[in-house]
Amino acid sequence: MTLSCCRPTSLAMVTSVLLALLLGGPALASEIVGGRPARPHAWPFMVSLQQRGGHFCGATLIAPNFVMSAAHCVNGMNFRLVQVVLGAHDLRQREATRQVFRVRRVFENGFDPVNLRNDIVILQLNGSASINANVQVARLPAQDRGVGNGTRCLAMGWGQLGTHRPLPSILQELNVTVVTSRCNNRANVCTLVRRRQAGICFGDSGGPLVCNGLVQGIDSYIRGGCGSGFYPDAFAPVAQFINWINSIIRPAGGHPFPHPRDPASRTH
Repeated sequence: MTLSCCRPTSLAMVTSVLLALLLGGPALASEIVGGRPARPHAWPFMVSLQQRGGHFCGATLIAPNFVMSAAHCVNGMNFRLVQVVLGAHDLRQREATRQVFRVRRVFENGFDPVNLRNDIVILQLNGSASINANVQVARLPAQDRGVGNGTRCLAMGWGQLGTHRPLPSILQELNVTVVTSRCNNRANVCTLVRRRQAGICFGDSGGPLVCNGLVQGIDSYIRGGCGSGFYPDAFAPVAQFINWINSIIRPAGGHPFPHPRDPASRTH
């Protein structure tokens, strides 16, 4: 079996993903199976995290100098090797719309890599993005104002189109329906594509789940393989972390800091 993640992968991570697929447990996720190409720059808050020129995870621009992604994307990685690419659509083209940054600091919030809980990370950039038609800040929900069952949302990302499919160069999008009542962990937001096999897959975790114009989730993990049509896909619930997010991107005094109640937060 070939894993689609482009980041360096440890033996432990490979083993955990393979076991998850064999046993029907959770595995790191997140590209689009059964989706469609997005309109160029339709989602100007979409971010590509890259290493050595290769895309390995998605992210969301949440302030001119901060992006939000899945914690497992950079867990154990030297963040100084990460490039944050804004304004991209076709990763194989040299697009004039792109803005490229490095990571200055990393903010975590008690990430549990075993159970994939609190799978959220904020990356501070080494500069501020120029906001324009192709690069914009996403809208986030209010604290604890999550999304209910039956809500129709949009997942998006770059990466493999299936477990054994190649990487697309163009950003993909997919209509999904919230089915959190079917989550094996109700702390997450879960989605499913009804009546067909489609969903997120390996290779692009960290991308946004957009519901009614708000980013309500961060691509986190799958169960039962990509686009199983039976197991829902899991997203970290952004609405549960808004106070923590705001404490970093809009702190009193203007200097970012980790949540004071979160001893696991770290900066670099």
